[in-house]
Amino acid sequence: LPAVEILARVDVVCLDKTGTITEGTMVVDSVTALGGHDDELGSLALTAIAHSDPNPNATQQALIERFSEPLASGWERLDGVPFSSARKWSANRFEGQGWWVLGAAEMILDDAKLAGVSEQIEAASGNGLRILLLAHTDSPVSSDRALPGDIVAVALVSLIDKIRPDAAETLRYFADQGVTLKVISGDNPTTVGAVAERAGLEVDNHLVDARTLPDSDGTDDEFADLVEAGTVFGRVTPHQKRAMVTALQRRDHIVAMTGDGVNDVLALKDADCGIAMASGSEATRAVAQVVLLDSSFSGLPAVVAEGRRVINNLQRVASLYLTKTTYAVIFAFVTGIFAMDFPFLPRHLTLISSLCIGIPSFFLALAPNTARVQGNFLRRVGWDSVPMGILCAAATMAAFVIMRSTTGTTLEEQQTAATLTLAGCSLLVLVRNARPIRGWKLGLIATMGLGVVAAFTTPLGKEYFQLTLPAAESVWICLAIVGLTGLAMSIVHRVVDVDSRVLEHPGR
Repeated sequence: LPAVEILARVDVVCLDKTGTITEGTMVVDSVTALGGHDDELGSLALTAIAHSDPNPNATQQALIERFSEPLASGWERLDGVPFSSARKWSANRFEGQGWWVLGAAEMILDDAKLAGVSEQIEAASGNGLRILLLAHTDSPVSSDRALPGDIVAVALVSLIDKIRPDAAETLRYFADQGVTLKVISGDNPTTVGAVAERAGLEVDNHLVDARTLPDSDGTDDEFADLVEAGTVFGRVTPHQKRAMVTALQRRDHIVAMTGDGVNDVLALKDADCGIAMASGSEATRAVAQVVLLDSSFSGLPAVVAEGRRVINNLQRVASLYLTKTTYAVIFAFVTGIFAMDFPFLPRHLTLISSLCIGIPSFFLALAPNTARVQGNFLRRVGWDSVPMGILCAAATMAAFVIMRSTTGTTLEEQQTAATLTLAGCSLLVLVRNARPIRGWKLGLIATMGLGVVAAFTTPLGKEYFQLTLPAAESVWICLAIVGLTGLAMSIVHRVVDVDSRVLEHPGR
């Protein structure tokens, strides 16, 4: 339930490209030899790399499927450096073959060597392909120092990661709901941008290479400004993902983060709501508040809609009941302190509670409601209901006192006048909590209003609820009080709505 409530309040969703927008199952599209190297050498090296890890990740699984032939002799693995999200490359040393490095070209080659292959990489990345560079060196490779300067580019490996069929519809849903979407990935920014555009996300000029971002833990304004302005981020490290979540939270955003890999764990843990795929790593499932069992991002809109319906409708119903509690407490104190007759019979309160609170709340609690939840629940309910309860009590006691001061009125007529006034005010509170008024809500309010009218005007209603209407002029006085109370409610609503927003965001 807490996760559902947070999802109902989310206004920024950070998406990891792989496994969220895309299916996460990659396929090798092509291998292009570089620098005069023949295709066979690249294929032998990639076959050896494919067989080098007993626990392959998605990229290596794609290599296994493409290079499934038996390992050639002379390619036994001797040593290696595992893949790291920070380094963006892995390396393996094979007997008699030196070191072979596979990863992001810009993390392997220096600027001069990268310039020779950048045109090919950009062209393929623009089509949404994920590009890996296969490189070779005879010098030792270590995880704690830079790659040797004699490293040579051997081949480019193009991978296809299919976009989920439902990705475009899901992204469109969040955009229509006013939720900001940010794609955060460790892949090449051009590739990520192309995939995001194919999924229907408007990238425009909001494509950011995370390597150009300043070092930050998310607490400085310059970094936060860049994160808020960007839509698609590429070459993002795990620590940068975490910093981005922190920066957005410091700007008063409620942030959800989706991911399926170990590199997403830090961001998932710090996000207001971490969302993991069931097919993802065990670590991501452990820290996430929500796990999508079918590993489908398309299930999220239904979860968000249900959370919004539950929280918004609970707020509506709570406002109705707290309004009643407020005026009931005031009646008890006033009549007790001044030793007055109580202005109602129990059945009078039953009439009001049933037609103005109980029956309507049943239908309002089940109504669809997709508005984004904002603010603190208790504070908003309090601001919505306590002032309304005070106005209802003041109007009712005013009508009761006026009737008591009118010569010739009986206690039954005085109580009926108080009941009529409170019923009218309660209907106004119902109208306010049921907004927007259209369709079935209009029918509900009209039905409840007709029920109140029937109780006061029909012989059966008057007899059952023991209602005795006073003179016509007294009835008009009660209705005038209800009208003035409605005007006061409108004014108070505007004032307290502004005050409540100030309290929610005191720094703004």
